[in-house]
Amino acid sequence: MRKPIKPKVEPLPRPGKNSQMDATVLARLAALQAMSVKELKEKWASIFATTAPNNSRAFLEVRIASRIQELTYGGLSRDTRRTLDMLADEVEGKLVRKSMAVDARNPMPGTKLLREWNGTEHTVTILSDGYDWQSRKYKSLSAVAKAITGTNWNGFRFFGLRDKSRSAA
Repeated sequence: MRKPIKPKVEPLPRPGKNSQMDATVLARLAALQAMSVKELKEKWASIFATTAPNNSRAFLEVRIASRIQELTYGGLSRDTRRTLDMLADEVEGKLVRKSMAVDARNPMPGTKLLREWNGTEHTVTILSDGYDWQSRKYKSLSAVAKAITGTNWNGFRFFGLRDKSRSAA
């Protein structure tokens, strides 16, 4: 039985690898600066297939330029997009998320972290998908630290989990 032949997948072009393609992209980006807002909105409609959300020249130029590069060189990988989404959720302090961002500093689920703050001892339990403090689920140690102190903290620093090499520097 013959093995099926897999089609050869060409990698996406990368900036700096093809000078002719780079020159074309740069020319398209430079042309944006010469366009009127009306022309920018028409360009938006042609590459996004929707009407422009506002009349801000700076916004239109930046988003169109980004889209031109994305279409030419390819966008972010699925893993990168997923990581960025999880980091955005973490910054926003959402209490629940699908999974924790992979970080070597994360202790094993079930581990209890103790931290005294203003004379009160706080216990945080590491879960497989977040952290538990006072029977409330958090998605990041930074969100727990903010709930305890009322100010923004790096959660790993607050709970003393910084790796040795970084804290020695």
